[in-house]
Amino acid sequence: RIGSATSLSSAIINNRLQELVKLFKERTEKVKEKLTDPDVTSDDESPTASPIAAPVPPPGGKPEGDKLVGDEHYCEMLCCTLNYGPWLGRLKNYQFPSSIDPLTNLMYVLWLFFVVMAWNWNCWLIPVRWAFPYQTPSNIYCWLAVDYLCDLIYLLDILVFQTRLQFVQGGDIITDKKAMKENYLRSQRFKMDVVCLLPLDFFYFKVGVNPLLRFPRCLKYMAFFEFNNRLEAILSKAYIYRVIRTTAYLLYSLHVNSCLYYWASAYEGLGSTTWVYDGEGNSYIRCYYWAVKTLITIGGLPDPKTLFEIIFQLLNYFTGVFAFSVMIGQMRDVVGAATAGQTYYRSCMDSTIKYMNFYKIPKPVQNRVKTWYEYTWHSQGMLDESELLVQLPDKMRLDIAIDVNYNIVSKVALFQGCDRQMIFDMLKRLRSVVYLPNDYVCKKGEIGREMYIIQAGQVQVLGGPDGKTVLVTLKAGSVFGEISLLAAGGGNRRTANVIAHGFANLFILDKKDLNEILVHYPESQKLLRKKAKKMLKNNNKPEDKKGARGESLIIPPKADTPKLFQAALAATGRMGGKGPLAQLRWRLKELKMMQV
Repeated sequence: RIGSATSLSSAIINNRLQELVKLFKERTEKVKEKLTDPDVTSDDESPTASPIAAPVPPPGGKPEGDKLVGDEHYCEMLCCTLNYGPWLGRLKNYQFPSSIDPLTNLMYVLWLFFVVMAWNWNCWLIPVRWAFPYQTPSNIYCWLAVDYLCDLIYLLDILVFQTRLQFVQGGDIITDKKAMKENYLRSQRFKMDVVCLLPLDFFYFKVGVNPLLRFPRCLKYMAFFEFNNRLEAILSKAYIYRVIRTTAYLLYSLHVNSCLYYWASAYEGLGSTTWVYDGEGNSYIRCYYWAVKTLITIGGLPDPKTLFEIIFQLLNYFTGVFAFSVMIGQMRDVVGAATAGQTYYRSCMDSTIKYMNFYKIPKPVQNRVKTWYEYTWHSQGMLDESELLVQLPDKMRLDIAIDVNYNIVSKVALFQGCDRQMIFDMLKRLRSVVYLPNDYVCKKGEIGREMYIIQAGQVQVLGGPDGKTVLVTLKAGSVFGEISLLAAGGGNRRTANVIAHGFANLFILDKKDLNEILVHYPESQKLLRKKAKKMLKNNNKPEDKKGARGESLIIPPKADTPKLFQAALAATGRMGGKGPLAQLRWRLKELKMMQV
């Protein structure tokens, strides 16, 4: 029992000693790496969060922090608890900005929406109230209430928003209150806004509530076009809004024509001739139907009888042909702009198919080419991303590349510790390539000239005697082939086959591009070459039969004694001499005993 306990204790001590030795080795390696590469960060040097004193809970209650997190957003009423959300507190503490960026401020776009709604109220309902008998003494106050609400929105737009809009002068963004106010007062927009709010309503006391006196309110069209530009800039599919807006133009022209037709009918007398409106049914629907048939020139309308009716109908026909042709042309432009990318894709696809048929390319190859076109278009929305980015300035291309690729490239062990600006320059050189299922990304033995970063999809590393055994599967965010960028002297050959497992989107960095970048960053070049040598050395260490790496022996094996020397020693032993050879022979025997 004592022996078993002793052996157990010695085993535990031995394991603990091995763990300590392993920890000391790791610590030594970290210190050594820190001395050779000052840019490598250490775990011990990571910043720690400064301690913050915990809030003292009120007497008999929960801590203040918990109250802010949970109880602040709840309102207890009777037997239920209502969550009113944190937005109410933010709304109470909201402060109106002193200056507004009209290009990026979403609050300003929302305000323009209300201004445009007020403008549409005037544009659509002023003609209706003027022509049709819908404004009566019984509902006049409802119409006036909405009218003056729209006037209040116009006035707030002038006093609150337009005087706070930032503008560019000499390349600088002006945010000074006085300068912004003066810029608005000198603009054409201010003059039109003042004309829109002309107080013609005072004539109501003399001529009655006539909607035509509110016609200047329709001159606030600049807000409508500004709202269109801002809304199209933030929509992902702006062409849908353009189609809706063009359709609204057509409907509004029909709306105005129907109002004019009812006014002409009332001027001639309802039902006085076969051409005018007879006064039966819903007046607006009947007049709108007549306007549609007239402007679209469907035909089947009764012939005008009087001179007034003939002139009115001729003007209607001319206006209808012009307006309808303009609407069709604008709709064609909108649809053409929306499908321009699809048209380009079909054109490239058709040209490629025509080329392959001309040279009699095999059908399996043609099918793979078609599959590549379809997948690339549906996954990216374009065939080549560089065609889009080449139009942007260099700074904007860098910003987009950082947002898309920096998180992946910064995790590559080869580039850790390098100059940050060098990595930024490298991001702009990355190319996006799509691989089809079972496509070879690289083959064993070929010269490696690229590094690959998996953006989406998976790739498989193949090996084994037959070269078809899956060694590992790399997923999105993985990197391979980075050693080939800096290896030299035959070390840049691929050591395994890599194929795409399904569709794979990869970023590729060429060796030529990296060398052009490293010319301007000599320190990063030295660091990269040192890391590449270290990685190559780790990959090329020999392994013994058991699969472990070879280790140096403390006592090297003794070389065999030469045969001539052995014969001399044997002769000395037979002669029983006491010379130097006899002493040497005796010394060799002692060494053999020590080895045993």
